[in-house]
Amino acid sequence: MSVNYVCKHCHTLIGRIESGHVQEDRLGFDRLTPEDRQHFLLYHSNGDVTVRLTCEYCSEALQRHPELSSFTSPLQ
Repeated sequence: MSVNYVCKHCHTLIGRIESGHVQEDRLGFDRLTPEDRQHFLLYHSNGDVTVRLTCEYCSEALQRHPELSSFTSPLQ
């Protein structure tokens, strides 16, 4: 099982945790609302989890150019 942190805009791999068993409460997933879980977490059939975040590059670009947020994939 792995937990992959991926930018939701540019799809860059930000980080990965590989382990036989990862406890969601240790990662803070238990503190997310059901809506946030649906928005940020993607569960795969093999047990892997993808966490969709915004990387620093995309965050800075969106802060400088807020109009980019109106596009589905503004920084691809």
